Amino acid sequence: MLTSVQERQAALEARHPRWVPRTLHGALDDAAAEFGDRPYVVTDSLTWSYREVQERSVRLANGLVAAGVRPGDHVAVVLANVPEFVTLKFAISRAGATTVPINYLNRRDELGYVLRQSDAVALVTMDRFRELDYLAALDELAPGWESAGGGPALPALRRVFVLPMGEQARAGAATFVELGATADGWQDVNGLGPASVADVLYTSGTTGSPKGVLLTHDMLLRTAYGSAYGRAFQDGRRILFSLPMYHVYGYVEGLLAALFVGGSVVPQLAFDPVHTLQGIERHGADDVLLIPVMTMAVLDALREGSYDLSSLTSVISSGGQSPEWIWAQIFALLQPREVTTGYGMSETTASTTVTRPDDPRERLLTTNGRLRDVGIAGDPGLGGRLAVYRVVDPETSQELPRGSVGELLVKGPGVTPGYYRKPEEDAAAFDSDGWLRTGDLGRLDDDDYLTLVGRKKDCYRCGGEQVVPKEIEDVLTGHPAVVQAHVVPLPDRRMGEVGVAYVVLRGGAPVTPEELRVYCAERLAKFKVPRYVLPIDAGDVPSTPSGRPRKFLLAERALADLGQP
Repeated sequence: MLTSVQERQAALEARHPRWVPRTLHGALDDAAAEFGDRPYVVTDSLTWSYREVQERSVRLANGLVAAGVRPGDHVAVVLANVPEFVTLKFAISRAGATTVPINYLNRRDELGYVLRQSDAVALVTMDRFRELDYLAALDELAPGWESAGGGPALPALRRVFVLPMGEQARAGAATFVELGATADGWQDVNGLGPASVADVLYTSGTTGSPKGVLLTHDMLLRTAYGSAYGRAFQDGRRILFSLPMYHVYGYVEGLLAALFVGGSVVPQLAFDPVHTLQGIERHGADDVLLIPVMTMAVLDALREGSYDLSSLTSVISSGGQSPEWIWAQIFALLQPREVTTGYGMSETTASTTVTRPDDPRERLLTTNGRLRDVGIAGDPGLGGRLAVYRVVDPETSQELPRGSVGELLVKGPGVTPGYYRKPEEDAAAFDSDGWLRTGDLGRLDDDDYLTLVGRKKDCYRCGGEQVVPKEIEDVLTGHPAVVQAHVVPLPDRRMGEVGVAYVVLRGGAPVTPEELRVYCAERLAKFKVPRYVLPIDAGDVPSTPSGRPRKFLLAERALADLGQP
């Protein structure tokens, strides 16, 4: 039974009375000392306790050191939400190295780019996942990788270890089992400490090529504690998610946050709404991490079936565009006691704003959360927070008063110091005072609640008038037939640019594109009405792991679909 938010936050502060900077494996060791026999990783087929995860990470760290991995080296990881991801993550920290978690949906050239750009000396990869064959990609990128490493194409890469996913192991290739088969004894390496870089996390990019975001051990753990504090985790919280652990959402808000309350994570390999509901029922999950498109699919599945969700007390739905109706439906169908939403990005380690669990529902409808209170993990000089925002004029960079819409700039100890080997991107991303330009448009109210309005680069001009796509998207998702809407510009000789709205329709919805244009025309100024409305399948919308649409790819699709007028 959940106690009040204040009582749960007080219990967290009693357990952690002051902030102690640690490495990731140091935090695991502390949790294992306190919660050794408690389950930490739970799947349909196995359960690993804190002590078991700790012991497995020691054996894997021994294997990495024996394979030549040294403090400061980069180890690339291509793993889905398998339990081995968890043990390997802490093992890389224990060996003093840095993890380069790679999106397992990357194709050959994307994989090659990250391996080259990150200077990874070792790679731990699945042999295949779904239709993707990673070993075939390596064969083309670096023939003979089994014994020769990356060769001329990937000169830093020395070793590759393969985790078979139900396939027969590749002859001559070192395996994950072999990596963890070394002796249990462990002598600490000369690690680089809590202030060293734990992850080089490559953004999927809403605007272009991925960049390696630098995240330190202390940043990750402070933000994870802030997640537990801001959402008021109770002791032993069990968190279910299919969000990939290579991304900050599942990694920080799930895997790492659970450490501070001796909680469990229930990672699922891929999102399926029925599997999500079955997982909550089977494993007694208290909490589920979702992005809005997942939330809508789960709600649809609930309308068609019955599940015992009595264990579920908390839901967070964050990261993408949410139609207004979604919040009432979450309470009505999932029936949690608490629902939250927030805003963040890889560059800010994870969420920097979140609604409070006991906020009035109006906050869910009108904001993306309040600047996150993080308790002992915060910076006293920033009012006890890890990140603070200012709103500036996108053209002049002059700070705007509260309530004004402008570009969001962020600063604080939760913000990345920069990108790996990307000096030009660093210079473009940070202003002269060290504030990170988020590229997002929004406003802050007097109570520190932030409301997103759109992306600076998404805006376009139609007939000289500026158009903010989110305004149109909000209108379209207000139609009962529209599940998602994504508006991008298309060049036009007469108007400069016109809008193209890609819409995901509810199954069997009897609505035509022209009817949706009329619907917009009744509610928007003429220059904001999209010239084209094109249906698209949800699976065809390119997006980041946190659910943000990659609109530059949709704009390219619009050119291909419609041509340039």
